[in-house]
This record gives sequence, structure tokens and C-alpha cells, in this order.
Amino acid sequence: MNRLLVCIDGSQYAISCCDFAAWISRRIEIEIEIVYVTDLRQFEVPFVADLSGSLGIQPFQAVMGQLQELEKKKAEVALSQAAKRIEESGNPVSLAKTHKTGFLVDCLKELESNADLVLLGKRGENANFATDHLGSTMERVVRAATIPCLVASREFKPIRRILISYDHGTSCRKAVDFVSESGLFNETEIHLITVSPKEEEEARLEGLKDAETKLVNSGLEPNCQMLHGEAAPAVIDYAVENQVDLLVMGAYGHNRIRQLIIGSSTTEILSGCQLPTLLFR
Repeated sequence: MNRLLVCIDGSQYAISCCDFAAWISRRIEIEIEIVYVTDLRQFEVPFVADLSGSLGIQPFQAVMGQLQELEKKKAEVALSQAAKRIEESGNPVSLAKTHKTGFLVDCLKELESNADLVLLGKRGENANFATDHLGSTMERVVRAATIPCLVASREFKPIRRILISYDHGTSCRKAVDFVSESGLFNETEIHLITVSPKEEEEARLEGLKDAETKLVNSGLEPNCQMLHGEAAPAVIDYAVENQVDLLVMGAYGHNRIRQLIIGSSTTEILSGCQLPTLLFR
């Protein structure tokens, strides 16, 4: 892993993202790009529309210009503060700052082209008003990203113990490869679990052994277990009971009809678990 893309805004989660970026840069040599994307929707709120109707087009254009200039300054301050925080406690090879206007998910294809990992907060600037909901931007980014996404929790703490939720699917095999090869987790306690329906025990056990072998061959010593029951509650309960600091798992299956009917295990785990989560597609 050579380059990290850190997505920030004006929320508490942005501070956590910076601390995660600093932690990563202390453990491996990595370039960091901090990106702040101005959301176009803030210029389309009813307040602005009302101004355009009551004041006329010329005053409206002046107000829009002032709002855009204010947002530009806000972005400069946010990027500068983020860079300072990372540099003070981290050790990045290089540090770049990028400001774009639009929607983060639309900018993602260009931004992720030179990156190996996307780091973003679980929620955004409106987190305090919707504490029981995931950030819509986060979900769209994770679904659209072609590289792994580290979803930061509100507060950062050093990663000493990680949990890999494994089902032998393609995304989970990518997760095991990343843990084995990245160098980020060489000094962490690693738990590897699979939650299996009884009719799939034999296949899941074989997959679990393959993943364990991969990790052991990389010099890691995973604690492996097979659990039973519903996937999301079993993973969350295990993480809490074992005081896990980071969850690693595959993200969002491809069966969109099934997700619409019964929901996504990924969303259920992200909503029910307060841990930072490293997601693979």
C-alpha cells in the first residue's frame, strides 16, 4: 500500500480520520492525500431560493458568490488543520491537499485512481442530528469504490486487536490478503471468525482453514473460530466480548433484490457496531 486518500469535512469524524491516517503513516511508509469536497446541495437550500425570489437575480448572484467564497475559506482551513494534525503525530512520505466542488461519490473515480485505500468517517457534519443512521455519503462511497474503504468511528484509538469476519467470498479473501501483506497489523492480535449456517459448516470450515494458513504464512498468529446464528448479531457480540478495536469484512453483496427485501448485513453491522471498519468489495 503506497497511497492513502483521506476524505474530510467539518465533523468530529474528520478528526478521527486524521488520527487514523497518522497511525497508518507511523506503521508503514505511505503518501497521503487529504480531500475536502464542497457539497453542491448547500447552495440549493430553500433559504437561498427565497433570496433569489425576493431580492432579484443580481443580489442573488452576489449572495451566491459570498457563500462560495466562504466555503472556499472553510475548505482551506479544514485542509490546513487536517494536514497539521497528521504531520504532528504521523510520519507520511508526502502530504497533498485537494479541494473539489461537487459530490464525493462523483469525484471518487478520479480521486481513487492513484490511491490504495480510502479513509472516511461513518457519518458527516449532520451526525448529531441523525445519530442512529449511517451517513448516506459513506454508504454511496463504499458501494462505488473499487479499492478498500476504512470507515472511521467518531473517536480514534490505537488498533491493538482486529476481527476479520470471513465467509470465503471474493471480498473476504481480499481482506485476508490485505491483512497478510500490508504490514499494518504485524503487531496486532488477530481474530478470524466465520458465522456459518449448519448446512454449510464443512465448506465454511475449509475456507476458514485456508484463510488461517494465509495469515500464518505471513508470520501472523490468528485466533480462529466458527460461530453459528445470524451473521450481524454474532459478529457484533464477538467484537464487543473480545474488545476488538477494528473490524475487517467484505462489503455489500451483489444481490440487490435480496438487500432491498431483508436489508444488508454490512449495513446492519455498521449501524450496530461502534468500531471502525475496514471494508472490501
